[in-house]
Amino acid sequence: MNLKFIWPILFSVLALSGAVFAQTRLPEIPVDQYTAEQKKAAQEFEAARKKAPWGPFAMLIYSPELMNNARAMGDYLRYNSAFDSALSEFAILITAREWSQDYEWSVHYPIALKAGLKPEIAQALKEGRRPEGMSEEQTIVYDFTIELQRYKQVSDVTFAKTEKRFGKKGAIDLAGIAGYYTFLAMEMNMARRPAPIGGERLPRFPE
Repeated sequence: MNLKFIWPILFSVLALSGAVFAQTRLPEIPVDQYTAEQKKAAQEFEAARKKAPWGPFAMLIYSPELMNNARAMGDYLRYNSAFDSALSEFAILITAREWSQDYEWSVHYPIALKAGLKPEIAQALKEGRRPEGMSEEQTIVYDFTIELQRYKQVSDVTFAKTEKRFGKKGAIDLAGIAGYYTFLAMEMNMARRPAPIGGERLPRFPE
């Protein structure tokens, strides 16, 4: 059998399979098809965020009460936690990378850079490497978040550093940020939600 003719066919099949796999399982619901409960949830969301449900929330509205409870938690963790935007977005990118969540990464990458994250640190995260040149605070956030994501716990040494710098509230909030964006990553990975148009796909690493 001549492989010269087989390979193009094989690649075409694989590409088609990939395209099918990439299709979201939970497409956005047209607004005119919302149930009464979904309409109410969307109104509450818009009152809080000043825009209609978008991104993962447009998908979560399949479960309206869950969607708005998630939005309320996100409001605190994103805007009012013990961490400034730069460190919070850093933790979000770590979480997105650990879950290979393209949508989460695509949305928060430019926000993190605007908040002051160095591009070379973000690039290291993207490539699955421990970044060099992190500040003391970034190192604490990185170690804490990576340990939670990879080992499902935080060492005494890392916890002590986190508590000393950010307090007990900071430890709670940082675990909350990692947990909240893990929740969103799990929902979007489950639904096979693709990155926004123009968003890049994170490299996949062998298990």
